[in-house]
Amino acid sequence: MKKGLLLITAILFGWTAQAQVVAGSVTMGPSYANQVYYKLANQATNTYPHASWDLAFLRTSAFAFATRINDARNIEVYEASGDIADWATIDVTQIANWTRLYNSELAWENGAFDNASATYGWGEYNPGNHHVTGAIVFVLKYANGTFRKFKIDDFFGGYTFTYSTWDGAAWGADQQVVLPNATNPTNKFNYYSLENNAAVVAEPAVADWDLTFTKYKTDYFGDGSFWQDVTGVLHHPDVQVAENIEPSGTPDITNLTFTEDINAIGYDWKTFNMSTFTYTIQTDKAFYIKLANQQIYRLTFASFVGSSTGVITFNHENVTSLFLGTDSFANHNSFAVFPNPSVDKKINVVYDVKTAGDKNSVSIYSLTGAKVFEKQIGSNAGFFNQEIDLGNLSGGVYVLQFQSGDYTATQKIVLQ
Repeated sequence: MKKGLLLITAILFGWTAQAQVVAGSVTMGPSYANQVYYKLANQATNTYPHASWDLAFLRTSAFAFATRINDARNIEVYEASGDIADWATIDVTQIANWTRLYNSELAWENGAFDNASATYGWGEYNPGNHHVTGAIVFVLKYANGTFRKFKIDDFFGGYTFTYSTWDGAAWGADQQVVLPNATNPTNKFNYYSLENNAAVVAEPAVADWDLTFTKYKTDYFGDGSFWQDVTGVLHHPDVQVAENIEPSGTPDITNLTFTEDINAIGYDWKTFNMSTFTYTIQTDKAFYIKLANQQIYRLTFASFVGSSTGVITFNHENVTSLFLGTDSFANHNSFAVFPNPSVDKKINVVYDVKTAGDKNSVSIYSLTGAKVFEKQIGSNAGFFNQEIDLGNLSGGVYVLQFQSGDYTATQKIVLQ
């Protein structure tokens, strides 16, 4: 009976989910000039120009640090020297002898500068004061040919760094900056423009986005031999994603594997058609996006215009109810609840009763333990789908108790 109930529940929910599909769209602009952040629950977008910043500094911990380069601008990062004493004598003509470094495309907390040769990437731990002190001299090469040398002098609840610009014949005056973690306390990173010698805001608060549509570099062959510029989607650090091929377009959650790799959605849901000079979307590829609050969304792409406008369209739906287990009792009765969460405060209790005569009921309790709703439901043997209107209850989290004869089971429900 349980297998039958699961199948019927999936069919019922499949119809409901289709009615709740949201058509999403973002615009990155011509030549993908902007990075766009997107929140699934309310379709809110936040847009920031790639050209506004050079460096991003992780600011969420006094003990954890990471520094990323803005590779969307094709700024190249090189480890020019492993001896900080070489700062004054860095020679840009030696670039062929330097080691190029890249941001991780798997984790936000692993930036290009963290992949240098010191113990902590760019620096060494000082046990005397518990700071990390700079040990590496870097050179940044911009797409227009500009060179800047750069070093992180110190990390302790924030960053102190120094940079200088090559004028074609000599290095300009050193510019030292102190960028405390306390700046922009709701964001994951603090951003800085070396060109403008100014801190900038280039992301929304961590609570205000799930996905970001952006340009980044991918390790194309997976061996570090070739890094390719791509346009695609990276996800929030607290999000997990599973990919699935679904030719019929019907959600299938039977064999999903979730990963925290931030490029799990990535860029390869599209291919460029050389004969038509347009992009073909792999419409049978679905992505299941699990948020920190355990809500799960299914996302599929619809179109990708390309660099002329940077418009990307997609569809998503909340499929959390598909992942809710079905409780079975000792007498083989079963039940499930969908949709959960409910946006209109109406739920369906699906139950399968083996023995006629059992009294079945649904009770709803607040989190304080107060009973706020009770309803008797059918007691004949067989499968039933009982719609319950909870419109008189305030939005929030409740506990639903299903009772069949001598057996009970509970399940948390969310009314929005």
